[in-house]
Amino acid sequence: MEQSKINPLIDMEYIKTKPENKYFDVKSSKIKASDLAPHFSAFANAEGGVIVVGVSDKKREIEGMNSLSSEKYNNIISAPKDCCSPMPNYKIEVLAVKNKDGKEDEIILFHIEAETERIIRTTNGTTYLRIGDKSKELKGEDLINLEYDRNTRRYEDELNKEAVLEDLDLELLNEYKEKISALELSNEQVLKARGFLKEKDNKQFLTNGAVLLFAKNITEFYPNCRIRFLKYDGNAMQVGERINIIKDINIECSLLKIIEKAREVVSFQLRDFITLNKETGKFMIVPEYPEFAWLEGIVNAVTHREYAFQGNYIMISMYNDRLEITSPGKLPNIVTLENIKETRYSRNPRIARVLTEFGWVRELNEGVKRIYEDMKMFFLDEPQYSEPNNSVKLVLKNNIIMRKLRQSDKLENSIGEEVWAKLDIIERKIILYIANRGKANRKELEKETGKSATTVNKRIKKLIDENLIVRVGDKSDPKHYLELKNK
Repeated sequence: MEQSKINPLIDMEYIKTKPENKYFDVKSSKIKASDLAPHFSAFANAEGGVIVVGVSDKKREIEGMNSLSSEKYNNIISAPKDCCSPMPNYKIEVLAVKNKDGKEDEIILFHIEAETERIIRTTNGTTYLRIGDKSKELKGEDLINLEYDRNTRRYEDELNKEAVLEDLDLELLNEYKEKISALELSNEQVLKARGFLKEKDNKQFLTNGAVLLFAKNITEFYPNCRIRFLKYDGNAMQVGERINIIKDINIECSLLKIIEKAREVVSFQLRDFITLNKETGKFMIVPEYPEFAWLEGIVNAVTHREYAFQGNYIMISMYNDRLEITSPGKLPNIVTLENIKETRYSRNPRIARVLTEFGWVRELNEGVKRIYEDMKMFFLDEPQYSEPNNSVKLVLKNNIIMRKLRQSDKLENSIGEEVWAKLDIIERKIILYIANRGKANRKELEKETGKSATTVNKRIKKLIDENLIVRVGDKSDPKHYLELKNK
């Protein structure tokens, strides 16, 4: 099968089947040379990629280039030079193919390199950026922010002159090769194709991005490539003699492992609550926070943090009423607190691409937008983003409704884990119902548990005998009720 020599991951199967994305686009041979300019600009101003000409973008039919006049063919070949200002860094590759009619033909691959210090515009002065699978024209503040960003370098692309291939996790590399269908290629080929292995002074060096993603021992090279999880007893941090940290966990591993480790830690600390569904009148289990919201917050922190700030690390702080995720570095490039739901731009595009291929990073702004949607669906306050002290902080709050749902947590603590564990499901439902309502009578408990009067009376007697609930009023009084012993 015909395959690109510049980027071995691009072959005819890839071209025919892969959906267009932020790194890959296909264009018909019928396109005007000038109409290619916005895409050259967009790819160069983003993370680079491959534009294939000679393939219909809808049906993916191989049209080829042989049907074109020599003038139109030459116009397309010279389009990056003639239709962009300044000319982007690129390479042209011609692949021999058979067209849709079965005849020998060719298609053209434009390998566009990402620009870190220049902005590539079309000759009419417009500027584009590749966002998802679209080339978007930039205007106003977005364009100004891009111009500011071009004065910086990408830390992930800088050379790490200490690490060697043997320092990388071969199992992770093989898993990566499998995900991108490149098992037949060597580790060096894959790393080089994705910009993680570069040559300087006739020597090959791994980049910071490669080591951050694949290192066996990350702390050897980046001591603060870690996530620190802190759980507090209460709604505020205390210090000195009143210090209220009850969990302090450091998660130290490469980026391809750190998200899953953080997921395990946080999910273990979060609680499920049992609450009353007012519509059905039944108890239901409700998680403290929607999983997508807090996990996406962690994924974004890992993907977009400023790794050049080596003295800082990602912090997850859990309080009784909120969860905070803080990441070093302000929002990247054209992303602002005002447009964060609609705009996407990665500070670390190569890292983001690999995390996307592993299924962690969502494309097309789905992630942040869904955090808002899921919090709303759980009747929780909107997520709060801020930029304190040169960092990005996401706060997920438990509103007053959810704080009431912590009743089961408080009950378990006040009653004692050992006593709570010995209660059966009916007894727990009785206690939780009384805790949520403040008081209850036997008929209400019968309806809630779906059990007979005999069964409920038996459980009530047991809970009274164990000093967990008390009867208020005489048993023969129809207005008597039950409440918790320790309110």
